Amino acid sequence: MTDTIFAPATAAGRAAVAVVRVSGPRSEAAVLALGGDLPEPRRAAVRRLFDGEGRPIDEALVLWFPGPGSYTGEDAAEFHVHGGTAVVGALVDALAGLGLRLAEPGEFTRRAFENGKLDLAQAEGVADLIDAETDAQRRQALEQLGGRLSEVQARWREALTEALAMFEAAVDFPDEEVPADVAARARPVLEDLVREIEAAAADAARGERVREGYRIALVGAPNAGKSTLLNALVGREAAIVTAQPGTTRDVIEVPMVLGGYKVLLADTAGLRDTDEEIEAEGVRRARAWAEGADLRLWLVDGSSDEIPGLPDEVREGDLCLIAKRDLPVGPAGAWAAEVARRMGIAAAEVTARGPSDVAWLKQTLTEKVVEALGGAETPAATRLRHRELLAEAATRLRQALAQEEHLELAAEDVRLAARALDRITGRIDPEAVLGRIFATFCIGK
Repeated sequence: MTDTIFAPATAAGRAAVAVVRVSGPRSEAAVLALGGDLPEPRRAAVRRLFDGEGRPIDEALVLWFPGPGSYTGEDAAEFHVHGGTAVVGALVDALAGLGLRLAEPGEFTRRAFENGKLDLAQAEGVADLIDAETDAQRRQALEQLGGRLSEVQARWREALTEALAMFEAAVDFPDEEVPADVAARARPVLEDLVREIEAAAADAARGERVREGYRIALVGAPNAGKSTLLNALVGREAAIVTAQPGTTRDVIEVPMVLGGYKVLLADTAGLRDTDEEIEAEGVRRARAWAEGADLRLWLVDGSSDEIPGLPDEVREGDLCLIAKRDLPVGPAGAWAAEVARRMGIAAAEVTARGPSDVAWLKQTLTEKVVEALGGAETPAATRLRHRELLAEAATRLRQALAQEEHLELAAEDVRLAARALDRITGRIDPEAVLGRIFATFCIGK
């Protein structure tokens, strides 16, 4: 990292203020070239900026951060200029004219990671904080940026080091004055640890849902009222509604916020057997989305004379909505209520045209989302990557516990568990993994 990078840190477009960041060994030279002199460290100073040909760029606030006391750990600077596109463009051109390089996505945070200012889990917290759309996502990202997962991982690793020392003492010094039960002392440590790690891995799914959104699928036969209900819940015409069955051919995902949590509400193609190629593909996608959803709202047209059939994807904990209760009752409504009763799922008669019904359903969904994603504490692990590494560590520890007689094999399993935990914070991580993670960042961060 011998080159010096720069990038706008604020979004493109007209704004009151724009920030352009610089990091690397030539940061000081860039400030001197553009602003004439160096401000006091970490003190904002007004400077008139000029390009390489002496033409004025803007009157700006300039901040100077000598390394290692900066975000990246390197010498760094920030230029706070007026937010017009011409001003930012002139400043960017001037920095490029000094031989500085435009940063790649996530390169500032990657340098912070490589210089020991953040570990990998904290860097992921930065990305999540940038992407946060809801209060719950913001809180979770702040916890991770603050080092919650890193602190838990450090405690687990310390326990593994203690257990490994016991195993290695028993293996390497069998004839020395080492207590005979030294290896057995590691067992309760590992048993407690594997329970904690497995619990964290299970809770990681909750963290993923907070980040990505709780998924609710509207499923049912064609013309059951799914699109009308979706539009009523989100308060806009997100899906096309017609009297013709099978209007919806693809999955229509609409984000919304319930109880402070992100929710993805999906209208899906009507479930029925069909020889029409496009509709059949829509039904396949509908079933796949519903299968992976956290909650399914099974809609049945309560006014229909036709019994629609029970979707295979509906399961315990889902909700049966007998729709169109403002129309005369047909056999389908009574059938659906009986099926729901036998399955042990809640059923309710609703109409998307009734504001009180829509308000009740929103409240019911909010309670389900909060129950699923809320908790006394935010999850320590929040990504599939974390969950997979925790599962790997737990598997290795269970293998170690099963090695009653071969202590050297148990010690190796403990070592591999520690390596899996180290990959969470990036102490050991392939270059390809780092590249994939930081490529998801925006330019300037």
